[in-house]
Amino acid sequence: MNENTIGIDAGGSLIKIAFEEKSRIHFKKYSIEDLESAFNWLKMFAASKRIVLTGGKAGSIKADFFQEAEIVNEFKAACEGAMYLMEQEKISLQEKVLLVNIGTGTSWFVMEGSHYERVLGSGIGGGTFMGLGTLLGDSRDFSELVELASIGTRGKVDLLVKDIYHPEEPPIPGDLTASNFAKASKSKESSAADQVAAVINMISETITLLSVQAATLHSTKKVIYIGSTLSGNKVLQSYLEKYAKMSGLESVFLQNGEYSGALGAKRI
Repeated sequence: MNENTIGIDAGGSLIKIAFEEKSRIHFKKYSIEDLESAFNWLKMFAASKRIVLTGGKAGSIKADFFQEAEIVNEFKAACEGAMYLMEQEKISLQEKVLLVNIGTGTSWFVMEGSHYERVLGSGIGGGTFMGLGTLLGDSRDFSELVELASIGTRGKVDLLVKDIYHPEEPPIPGDLTASNFAKASKSKESSAADQVAAVINMISETITLLSVQAATLHSTKKVIYIGSTLSGNKVLQSYLEKYAKMSGLESVFLQNGEYSGALGAKRI
């Protein structure tokens, strides 16, 4: 990579930066609400460097902070960055894979060799988790909501297959969801943690179902996951891995996958 280029992925809630120093890639992440700290550091570090921006806030950041910066398409940046990370993790780029980028919403790409194509998008993603988590968990902190989900019992909120078939043995795994949040209309015994656990499960089920359809349509069984919503979110990762395995898919979570957009911007 070019050491004189800094990639910045400016999304709806986070600013992610990829830069190189002494031939090593480094990453920084800031809340969109902490722009002043991010760019005070960046202006000192990047006084003579090329800035490449991507993401939904790229235009406003260029206008307000880096008028000479270049802007690249966020889908292109995410795929280019993911390919770099796949190379670092010795994942073959010649095998057709489904790339799933879980950010504020979620995008699906089919990748094979140097070719990639966006094939699907959904409004279900990290924004959904934060929005419903704030309403149900009474917190706007991502880490706090993930912690809540980790201790919650979604079966107190979701109607499960085993609930419908009880006391008989169900024909499919009993802990699968028959209806998301269906118990909430009949019982008030669930806690905020149970409700947030149900939210994160609903997101993972939806993403998996769409991934299965896209993977089937494009004849692949391998799913590569990236995106900031997965960062520090073992609950979501475990659900995605579980449902992918049940659906016959192989799932891979790229290390530093949340920085794919920033890396791609730096790489282009």
